[in-house]
Amino acid sequence: MNKINYIFFGTSEFSVDVLNQLKEANILPKIIVTTPDSRQGRGMHLTPCPVKVWANENGIENFQPEVLDKEFFENLNNAEWDIFVVVSYGKIIPKAILNLPKKGILNVHPSLLPKYRGPSPIETSILNDELKTGVTIMLIDEKVDHGPIVAQEIVEFEEWQHKDVVSTKLASIGGKILAKILPPYVAGEISPVEQNHHESTFTKKIEKPDAEIFLDENPRKNFLKIMAYTPHPGAFFFTEKHGKKIRVKITDAKYENDTLQILRVIPEGKKEIDYSLFIQQ
Repeated sequence: MNKINYIFFGTSEFSVDVLNQLKEANILPKIIVTTPDSRQGRGMHLTPCPVKVWANENGIENFQPEVLDKEFFENLNNAEWDIFVVVSYGKIIPKAILNLPKKGILNVHPSLLPKYRGPSPIETSILNDELKTGVTIMLIDEKVDHGPIVAQEIVEFEEWQHKDVVSTKLASIGGKILAKILPPYVAGEISPVEQNHHESTFTKKIEKPDAEIFLDENPRKNFLKIMAYTPHPGAFFFTEKHGKKIRVKITDAKYENDTLQILRVIPEGKKEIDYSLFIQQ
């Protein structure tokens, strides 16, 4: 039976993968905090994020504050919280909330901290072709990915797959570690260890132009970019077709014998097709 009184802050599919592991271990949060619905798709329909959908499916009370302000803080302060968990939430947690739970706030970060702090650790690991990566459970402080480490596990890949596949694996492992350490950590049986800040490296926010590839460049480099940016924002290149410059999004590729093989593409304004057929058009 879950005796840990905690709130989970999260938004993305990565958060959902962690929540699934917590559910498997029967350590569910009392409340889930996530981001407001956003307009998506061609029709720009108001759409809930994956964590809100998960919370509703699992009957867990959830909130979607625009800002984590004083009013929201006062609502949280009505209860005695053991701990908070933040996973891919997308908002900065204010200092007033950092100090609210008795055992602080834990975060699941998909890298071997202090390496790859910041917003794009998975993409950066792929781009740098570091098949030996991992997951860190850390105690949040006021600086980005700076707090002491509670648990860490190395994860090695034989070859890169699309970012969403890599993300799912790292999130699932992170969720299992989190579920394992939560009870002993809350009980005071685990002491966080300070990071070696001299070894820290940082990642940047990914922008759409970062995903452009040039077909005459290093094939391994291009493969890594395709894996790192699939499905979002989506690797692409420009080419000429029938005298017109068009943008072509790459949706699948493989790397064999030092050669990049593009498998599937979406030509500008058209549907997804095999790259071999696109070449023939």
